[in-house]
Amino acid sequence: MAGPSSLTIFFFFSLLFFSEISKASKCSLKGLPIVRNISEVPQDNYGRGGLAHTTVAGSLLHGLKEVEVWLQTYAPGSGTPIHRHSCDEVFVVLKGSGTLYLAPSSHEKFPGKPQEFSIFANSTFHIPVNDVHQVRNTNEHEDLQVLVTISRPPVKVFIYQDWFMPHTAAKLKYPYYWDEECLEVEPPPKDEL
Repeated sequence: MAGPSSLTIFFFFSLLFFSEISKASKCSLKGLPIVRNISEVPQDNYGRGGLAHTTVAGSLLHGLKEVEVWLQTYAPGSGTPIHRHSCDEVFVVLKGSGTLYLAPSSHEKFPGKPQEFSIFANSTFHIPVNDVHQVRNTNEHEDLQVLVTISRPPVKVFIYQDWFMPHTAAKLKYPYYWDEECLEVEPPPKDEL
């Protein structure tokens, strides 16, 4: 029985080579234009069904130290996990509608029953540091698209199974980077002259 053909081997190594080039160019700070077409910026779902995430400007991809800006689109029925984090977060709803769930007693032993707020195109809201929250697309007919700005990247994120899980049992993810694959390629520049 014959082994793989040289054409198959060539194709495999070409695919591997070009995927590494694509990864390196996505993560490279060198040659990044000042003005970009957002539809050409890479997006991913990061293993979350119903999510399309684009880092518009970030700490790893662009060397930002104080803020990150994301464009996120949630399909009907999808949303964020119940979570809190060590940063302020500001949302601008660009299209669609959904629900913001925000725990009023985030600073007790567990988040508790959340308040529900309707969110809609052209609405905006702010999530203070460590307030437990969740954003969901509760509209069954159209996507929810938001522009998100966070302070102080990378952030500590605590993920909850439900609203009554004790804070001490929440799963910590730190540092939280959407674009973790870029850590290996090119670290952000140092904050020194």
